[in-house]
Amino acid sequence: MPGAEALADLGPALEIADPAAMHAFGIRVASLLRAGDVVLLTGDLGAGKTTFTRGLGEGLQVRGPVTSPTFVLARTHPSLVGGPALVHVDAYRLGSALELDDLDIDFARSVVVAEWGAGLIEVLTESYLSIEIDRPHGAGEAPDAGIDDASIEPVEPRQVRITGVGPRWS
Repeated sequence: MPGAEALADLGPALEIADPAAMHAFGIRVASLLRAGDVVLLTGDLGAGKTTFTRGLGEGLQVRGPVTSPTFVLARTHPSLVGGPALVHVDAYRLGSALELDDLDIDFARSVVVAEWGAGLIEVLTESYLSIEIDRPHGAGEAPDAGIDDASIEPVEPRQVRITGVGPRWS
């Protein structure tokens, strides 16, 4: 199963142009993952964490739709093809790794993606894939789509840093 070598092919930093490219990036990362893998997603609100996770779910071929688990803390998407389930966690309201552990997530047989999990995931596992998504604030012009609506925000590229941590990714 691919690990550090495939991760190196992605490079330590990427520029992701738009939501479609973020979704495609998730599909690509899914090809690197196996049951027991944990992905720690870090980024501001609106950075593209859930869009990435939708792509990951498509790549893992799990039952969807993959949506933000904000109100349920964790959502499990079973595999449609006999692979690992995707567990999508929103750890924003969790105060400790113990609270995350209390969710009784099957880490061994799932791919776990944790949004807002910095400081929690590291306590529960020694190996994880850290993906940091930087979203620019302000700048840029909205794309001209023939729509006269000042509320449409411009699509700005995201800067993504990927770091493999622990024995699985070394």
